[in-house]
Amino acid sequence: MHKQKYQVNISRDISIEVYDEGVGPLIILLPSLGRGAKDLEGLPVPLALEGYRVLRPEPRGNAASNGFLENKTLHDWASDIAAVISQANQDPAWVVGHAHGNWIARTVATDYPHLVKGLILLAASAGKVPKGSNALPIPPEIRIAIENCARPEITDDQRLVFLQEAFFAPGNDAKSWLTGWNFDLMQIQTATQRRTPIDEFFHGGIAPILNIQAKYDVIAPPAYANVLSDYLGDRVTNVQIDHAGHALIPEQCQAVIQAILAYIRRTL
Repeated sequence: MHKQKYQVNISRDISIEVYDEGVGPLIILLPSLGRGAKDLEGLPVPLALEGYRVLRPEPRGNAASNGFLENKTLHDWASDIAAVISQANQDPAWVVGHAHGNWIARTVATDYPHLVKGLILLAASAGKVPKGSNALPIPPEIRIAIENCARPEITDDQRLVFLQEAFFAPGNDAKSWLTGWNFDLMQIQTATQRRTPIDEFFHGGIAPILNIQAKYDVIAPPAYANVLSDYLGDRVTNVQIDHAGHALIPEQCQAVIQAILAYIRRTL
């Protein structure tokens, strides 16, 4: 099976590391907040074996991806992904965004609609709440738990408590996420989110959207699962995965793969 790793040189100062596996229609995988492309390792081989080419770009500021990080918006991060898609020379692509990656995926689809065939959002916070609600999309206490999962100065036992609270369903083992965090990247990405008004990317362009939610997600809870479809109508297909929280992929990887493949095949 085709497999390689390379750099996409966007400019003299920006270079994005990409894992490239398989041959066929293009799928782009974008990881969650403060985490890198290796987080998504369970997805590429099964998707490639079904006849797809799967690219995993490392976020700017992680691993060998580099570029200016200060005072950027989600539009800057989206431009990195657009360059990766264009360099692959077989657009448009299916863009899959996990958690924070869903915000970047929707920004790519907004800014570069010609590059995006469809969006697949995993454990995605819509960034808005149900119409008529005054709640916050993500409560402050949950944001604190998210940050504490990645803090290098606290013990693994303490971090496990926060990981279980914020990311994993009851009974699922959170130990796999004790590693893989980049706290500095998390802080930069959080600031980037806050710097980008939600209405600049909320609609995700014109692409069809598969919204895969987790039954025990406290960051993108089931009560908010229909926010995108309530605002965007039948462009959005909602699917719920049982026995999973916000981490989703390490909890129910096979169910996620099956949902992705079923939707792409149905939409082609």
